[in-house]
Parts: sequence; structure tokens; C-alpha cells
Amino acid sequence: MKRWLLRALAALLVVVAALVAFVWIRSAAALGQHYAIDEPPLALPTDAASLAHGERVAIMRGCRICHAPDLAGHVEMDVPPIGRLAAPNLTRGHGGLGATLSVADWERAIRHGVAPDGRPLLFMPARDFANLSDADTAALIAWARQVPPVDREMPPPRVGPVGRALFAFGRMPNLLEARLIDQHAPHEAAVAATPTADYGRYLAGACVGCHGEHFSGGAIPGLPPSFPKAANLTPDPATGLGKWSEADFVHTLRTGKRPDGTALDPFMPWRNLAQMNDTEMAALWAYLRTLPPRPRGRR
Repeated sequence: MKRWLLRALAALLVVVAALVAFVWIRSAAALGQHYAIDEPPLALPTDAASLAHGERVAIMRGCRICHAPDLAGHVEMDVPPIGRLAAPNLTRGHGGLGATLSVADWERAIRHGVAPDGRPLLFMPARDFANLSDADTAALIAWARQVPPVDREMPPPRVGPVGRALFAFGRMPNLLEARLIDQHAPHEAAVAATPTADYGRYLAGACVGCHGEHFSGGAIPGLPPSFPKAANLTPDPATGLGKWSEADFVHTLRTGKRPDGTALDPFMPWRNLAQMNDTEMAALWAYLRTLPPRPRGRR
């Protein structure tokens, strides 16, 4: 009996060692991957209207949620076994990156999720920015580069052993969103703001990270179970927006309250989206109505 137990224990140790090796090798290869990004240089605007538009892009795309209202960084999550989700200080102050990043560095980080050295950025939600036009990206960078400097040292983002395991087994794809982007996809020079589904598709790019590629919401991969689940934005009548009207949709984003009077979870950045104008609201609604209905969670 003792010999049998020893053999079983030895077999178990071999399996555990193999799993640990698989997790480490797979995650190390992804973390160390280098991306060659060859984008035409962006010409940054300097006029007040463009800078104001760049700030608006930052608000709509959530830059001030992760990086704090002053862009000086913010720790969203620090669970050592999983990892530390910490957005860096982007200003030119002490501890910030603003003084060292070139325009190309900014562009690679924003639309590609790639660091200046070519490695993928941890937890950078680049899918939400990958479809940004050249004009909007240039305005965003121009605005960010002139934000007042703030002295703030930020801890670096990191991934823990459980986070590595979740990533290795496909449960934390948002750890390295550079892997989820077509790094060679062309970008539009500019996108016309019209109340159409095409423009709504462009605006909805900012929703992919939380609501999923098919916008049906559910648990957000990589986040602890305590985090709220994203809503279903498809026209599914049971769990989505199938019974909503455009007026319901606009009212919810303007006030943070659903048609039945219940409040949206504070995790949902409705205050940012409330600043959309009527054209943007109409375009986003028009696009969401074109989506195939899906049950909640079929991301």
C-alpha cells in the first residue's frame, strides 16, 4: 500500500511540474514577444479646438478612468497571486512617462498595446483604441502631451502565478491585448461624425474590452469574481436591449438609470458616455440595433 501511495504521489508531482512548466513557458513566451509596428508618423495638431477634441476622446475612451483624472496613474487592482493592474503616470512630472515618450511611442501604446521596446503592455486595453482614426489619435496624443505635470511614482504592473496560469489557459486574454489586435490593420485618416450605424461601429470600439467582441457582456475575463458583469448590449429580448427604445438608451446613458429606475453599477463609466452629443448617441444606438441578438455572456 505504501509503495502504491508513493507512486501515486510521484505521478501527481510529475503532472504538477508539467503544468507549472507549461504555464511558465507559455506565459514567458507571450510576455517576451516583440512586435514590429510600422505606422506612418502622425502630425500632431496644436490649435485649441483640436486639443479640446483630444480631451474629449480621452473622456469617451476612458483614459481618465485607468490613468486617473490628472493622467498621473492609478492602481485599479493589486491581488498578488493574480497581478497588479496599475496604469502609469503619463504626465511630464517626476515618475511620469510623458517626458520620455515620442509620438510614435504614444501611438504604439494606444492603438497597438505595445511598449517602446516592442514588448506587449500588461493590461493595456488596446482593443478599445485599435480602431481610432489618425485624426482622433493625433488629437488625443497632442492633448495628453500638454497635460500639467504631476509628480507621482507608480508601482509597475505585474502578473502573478495565478494570473500566468489564467492567461496560459485562455482565461485572462486581456493581460496582453496586443495579441488580440491585427497589428497591421490600416487606420482611417478620419471618421465623419454622422448619425449612422457605421459611425456607431466606430464609437462602439471603446466598448469591446468590457462588453466583449459580440457586445453580449457577462463576466469580464481576467477580473476577480467580485467585479460587476458587463451588460448585454445586443437586441436580445430576455437579457439585452431588445425591449428598449432609443429614448430609453439615451436616458440611461445621460442619467445612469435604467428604464425601470434602477441605477447602473458605478463600474460602468456612464458619466463619460453621458457627454456624447445627440449625433453620437443616435449613431451608437443605430449600430447596436444591427447586432445579432445573443444571450448575456456569449462574448
